[in-house]
Amino acid sequence: MSNTHVQGTVANTISQKLTECFSPTHLEVINESNRHHVPPNSETHFKVVLVSEQFDGLRLLARHRLVNTHLAHELANGVHALSIHTFTQNEWDANAQVPNTPNCRG
Repeated sequence: MSNTHVQGTVANTISQKLTECFSPTHLEVINESNRHHVPPNSETHFKVVLVSEQFDGLRLLARHRLVNTHLAHELANGVHALSIHTFTQNEWDANAQVPNTPNCRG
């Protein structure tokens, strides 16, 4: 499994939970807090790229609900924003592109 960009306590927790729940073949947990108006070293805004066969047959909304359910504690306790990009292995193999995150407008 590929796992890049993970650093910090919250990022590690997110990575561990997603790994335990989804057995991903590819996982990126990217702290994008520095792109927003928050104190240095914050862990409040994340992008998650998750590739798992558990997403086979599930629509995008169902995939996102699963991720949100497994990260409910983090979302209720400090994680302000979570950009979720979920793929099956076939989808990832066919087109492994994740959109860039826009700059903060606040």
